Amino acid sequence: MLPINLRSEYLDNSVGITIQSPRLSWVLEATDKGDFAQRQTAYRVLVSSTARLLTKEHGDVWDSGWVKSDETQHITYHGKELRSDRTYHWKVQVKDEQGRVSAWSNPAYWTTGLFNASEWTAEWIGSGELYDRAASENNITDPWFRKTVELRKKPGKATIFVASVGYHELYVNGERIGDEVLAPAVTDHTKRARYVAYDIADKLKRGTNVIALWLGTSWSIFPGYILHEDRPLTPIVSAQMEVYEDVSPADNAQPLIRMITDSSWKTHPSPNRLLGKWDFRNMGGEIWDARKEIADWNKVTCDETTWRPATEYTPNLTLSPQLVAGNRLFDEITPVSIEERADGSFRVDMGVNFAGWTEVEVKGQEGDTIRFQYSEREQDDMTFNLHSAYVIGATGKGTFRNRFNYSSGRWITIQGLDEAPDINDIRGWMVRTDYENAAQFESSDTLQNWIYDRVRWTFENLSLGGFIVDCPQRERMGYGGDAHATSETGMFNYHLGAFYTKWMQDWRDVQGTEPMVGNMLDTNYARKAVTSGRLFHNGVLPHTAPTYWGGGGPAWGGIVVTLPWFMYQHYGDKLVLENNFELIQGWLAFLKSHTKDNLLQRFGGQWDFLGDWLWPNATAEGMNNDKPETLCLNNAYYVFNLRTAAKIARVTGHGAEASEWEAQAEASAKAVHARFFNAADHSYADGSMANLAAALLADIPPASLRSEVMQRLEKEILDVRDGHIHAGITGGALLFKLLRNEGRDDLIYSMVSQTTYPSWGYMKANDATTLWEMWEKDLPGHSLLHSSYLYPGAWYIDGVAGIKRDPEHPGFKQFIIRPALPGATEVKWANASFESPVGTIRSNWSRRGGQLALEMTVPPNSVAWLQLATDEAVDISAYPSIEKPTEQNGLLQYKVLPGTYQLKQIAP
Repeated sequence: MLPINLRSEYLDNSVGITIQSPRLSWVLEATDKGDFAQRQTAYRVLVSSTARLLTKEHGDVWDSGWVKSDETQHITYHGKELRSDRTYHWKVQVKDEQGRVSAWSNPAYWTTGLFNASEWTAEWIGSGELYDRAASENNITDPWFRKTVELRKKPGKATIFVASVGYHELYVNGERIGDEVLAPAVTDHTKRARYVAYDIADKLKRGTNVIALWLGTSWSIFPGYILHEDRPLTPIVSAQMEVYEDVSPADNAQPLIRMITDSSWKTHPSPNRLLGKWDFRNMGGEIWDARKEIADWNKVTCDETTWRPATEYTPNLTLSPQLVAGNRLFDEITPVSIEERADGSFRVDMGVNFAGWTEVEVKGQEGDTIRFQYSEREQDDMTFNLHSAYVIGATGKGTFRNRFNYSSGRWITIQGLDEAPDINDIRGWMVRTDYENAAQFESSDTLQNWIYDRVRWTFENLSLGGFIVDCPQRERMGYGGDAHATSETGMFNYHLGAFYTKWMQDWRDVQGTEPMVGNMLDTNYARKAVTSGRLFHNGVLPHTAPTYWGGGGPAWGGIVVTLPWFMYQHYGDKLVLENNFELIQGWLAFLKSHTKDNLLQRFGGQWDFLGDWLWPNATAEGMNNDKPETLCLNNAYYVFNLRTAAKIARVTGHGAEASEWEAQAEASAKAVHARFFNAADHSYADGSMANLAAALLADIPPASLRSEVMQRLEKEILDVRDGHIHAGITGGALLFKLLRNEGRDDLIYSMVSQTTYPSWGYMKANDATTLWEMWEKDLPGHSLLHSSYLYPGAWYIDGVAGIKRDPEHPGFKQFIIRPALPGATEVKWANASFESPVGTIRSNWSRRGGQLALEMTVPPNSVAWLQLATDEAVDISAYPSIEKPTEQNGLLQYKVLPGTYQLKQIAP
C-alpha cells in the first residue's frame, strides 16, 4: 500500500492555517491491484521545517513515531508549537496487515497564517469615494492601490496576506498573482473578513518593486452589511507582508522588510465600475471605460502624480484565513450561434445556461458604448437586470471581460456594434469554488444520465464563494432550506469538507440576528436595512448565511443541526459536531421558546415560518400560509432536528442535553401525531408527500402505524400523483432523504423517470440546460438556474450504484454496496465510482438475461457489506476475502474485505 492524497484540514497543501493542532489525512492505494484484505496497522508522520530536512527523513517539528492505528483521517498534529507565516512540510508511511512498511508518501505541506490578532498591524484602507445609498445605481469606481517597496537582495520567502471587504486582485511588478477570481470567499462582513495568503517571493526582485491591489465594490455595499457606524461605504483592504532572505527562515529570523497597508499607499480610480447595487434583482454587472486605462498602473514606471493617498478606516472585524479553495474559471463555453436582429443588436446563444464570466472582442469609435444584456430566457433580452458595458477607447477596439462581478444566463444581447461580432471572439466560463470532483456515474437510462449531469452542472454553477447560493442571478443568498436540497448531493459528488466547514462558520457568525425587520416586538436593536434584521443576542437564526436576508422557516435555520450531522456521517468528522454544538443549543432553545403544549407555534413575521416551498402549482395555491400543512411540516421538522441533535450530543459526550432533546422529541412527536394524524387514511395534515415524509423521517408515527403511513406515502406517489413528485424544495429534500434511508429506489425511480409535468424529465423535454426554481417553466420572475430540486444527485451514487454510508460507522471505514434491487428501476446497468474518505469505491453492475454481474472495488483499510436480493446470490468461490452470506432484513449480506472483485450471479 501507499499513502496518497495527503490533506490538512480537508485541503491539498492548505494555505494560511491558524489552527495550532491541524488535522492530517490520507487515503491508501493498493500498489498490487491483485492483492486483497489490505489494511493499515500503524502509521508514522514526519513534519519538517524545510523540504530538505523532510527529504532526509528528519522530522524536526514532529516525528510521531510508529503509532499503532488504522486511522487515516483527522489525525491531530502533536508536534512543536506552530509559528505564524511559516511552511511545514510533511509525509507519512504506514504498515500493512503483515507489518510491511510502505514507501513514504509524496511530500505535502501546509502554511500558517497569523495566530494572534496582535500580529496583524496593517490598517484598513480605501479610496475617498463613498457609495450613495440613495442613488439608483452604484456611483463609485473599483479603486486601484499601489505601494513601492525597495529590496536590497532577492528574497527567499515573501507571503502577503490580503483581507478585503469587496473582491480584490493582487499584482506584483505588473503581474497578476494567482488564478483565483472573485476573492475572497463571501463572508459576514458585519463581523468578519477573510484573508488570502499569496506567495510572491519569486515575483520580487532586488531593487524597486511595486505591490498593487485592485478592489471590486461587490459585497462591500451589500445592504445587510453596510448599515454600521464603523463601516465605510466603499470597498476596503488590509494587507501585510514580511520578506525574508531564506526560503525557510529560522524562528528568530528578522525580515528584510515588513510592509503594511496604510495611508502611505496611493490610490486612483480604475476604468471599472459595478453596475447595479449588489441588491435583490439588481446585481447588475460591470462597465469598463477604456478611455480611462493606465497601462502601467501596477508597474514601477507609472506616474503617480495624480494618485492620492489612501484613506484609513477602522472597521471592527475579526480577521480569519480563507480555509476554503478560492473561485476559479472552469469549462470554457463557446457560442453556438449569433443572430443579427432588425434593431441592429446581435443575439448570442451560448448553448447552455451558466453563471460566470464572459469575454467579448469589440470594435467601434472612441466613446461608443457597447452594451451586453444577459438572459435565461430566449424570449427576453435581459433577465434580473443583469447587464454590462464597454466604452471604446482611442484604439477603436478592446475586450470586455468580467473582473469583479459575474452574469448568469444563456443568451447575450449585444447593442452598439457597427458590425456583427465573430463567433470566435466570444467566450464564457463557469465560475465556481475550486473543490475537487469525487464521483462518476453513468447508466443505461439516458434520462437518468441527463438528470445526474444537469444536477451536477447546476450545483457547480451555484457554488461561488464558499457557500451554495439559491440562484446566481436574482439573490445570491445562502438559504438553509435550499441547503437541504443540495448538501448530500454535494458530499456524494465532490470533496466539500472544507467548503461546508467554512459555511458552518458563517452560520455561527449570523446567529442571534432576526431574519427580517418588523418580525419581533422588540425595537431596541434596529441596525440594518429592510432586507435583514435586528440583533437579539439569542439563538435565533436568519434564513441565510452569510447573507442574512430572505425568507424561510424552521427548516432553514435547522440546517445548523443536519449539516454537521451529515458531515459527521460522511467524513467521520467529530470536530464539526463539537465546534457547532453551542450553535445547535442556541437554535433549539430558540425553537423551544416558541412552543406551546409541545407544539411549535408560528413565530416571526410574514416570511419567517415557511413550510414546504415551491411544490407543483404552489404559487397559485399560496405557500406562505397559516394552514395546518405548514404547522404540521414545521413541527415534524422540529422533531427531526431534536432527534438529530440528540445523536450529536451522544457522540460528543453531552449526555444531559441528549436526554433533554430525546425527551422533548418524544413529547413533541406525540403532540404532532395527536394533532395532525388522520386515522381514516393514515396520513398527516393534508396528506401531502411533504408531510408524510417529514412525519416518517422524524419517527412521529407510533411503531404500530409506521408501515401503514409508509403505504399511504406510496399510494400518494404512485396512485394519487400517478408516479410524479408533488413536493417542493423542503418537502422534496425530506422525501428523497426518507426514501433513500428506506431503500425505496422504486418510488424514487417512479418520480425521476417521468417526462410530463411535474418532473425533471419535463424540464428536459422543455430544453432545460439547468434545473429550474419551480416545476413550472414560464411563470415570470423565477429562476431557471436554482438549488430547488438537486436532491436526486445523491441517489444516483447511493441508490442506483448502491454505494451507501453505514450509519453505524461514520466516514466509510465500513460501508454498504447495494445495487438497485431487481425490479426497483428499469436501469439495466450502472457504472459509478466514489472517492470516499477511505479511498475510491467502485460499483459497476449489470443485469443481462436476468443475471447479475458486479464489479466492485473496496479500498484498502475498509470493509464493505454487499447486500443483494436473496435470489441473486453471487459466486464467491474465487475470493477467500469474502465471507459466506447471511440473511439480514430480507437481503443476502456478504462481508467483503479490500480488493477488486468480479462477481456473477450463481446460475439457478
